[in-house]
Amino acid sequence: MSDGDLQPGKPKFDLEERLLDYATRIIRLAESLPKTRAGNHVAGQLLRSGTSPLSNHAEAQAAESRPDFVHKMRICLKELRESRRWLLLCQRVPLVRRPSNLDPLIGETEELISIFVASIRTATKRMASAKSGSSISKTKNAEHPTSQPER
Repeated sequence: MSDGDLQPGKPKFDLEERLLDYATRIIRLAESLPKTRAGNHVAGQLLRSGTSPLSNHAEAQAAESRPDFVHKMRICLKELRESRRWLLLCQRVPLVRRPSNLDPLIGETEELISIFVASIRTATKRMASAKSGSSISKTKNAEHPTSQPER
């Protein structure tokens, strides 16, 4: 979708761009954490879990099947949930000067979690309906004696 495709008053939704911004914010936060044993540990964990959804989302977009897509999206969701926990820990300790400054990043994490939950739910429902649709057509063929048997 190009910028020309946007409707007036409707914001552009680009999950890849949001994940890129999110990973950037995580990197900046990790770089700002204290160079202590705890700070280094949390920074490393945050770097891994907070940047992972960007690359795993790219993998999901190139999924070979719907189950593969769901699996990769679940990995993104798992990493976002882990990032949320590390961010909450940064606030609680606190590992930043002003813990309330993490609120917007935690909010974005929660929004991304909601997006991935909804996407996984939709894909899972489509898988289920595709399975039931294929079993219905097999049943219909079995019920109609005029249908040709498969060879």
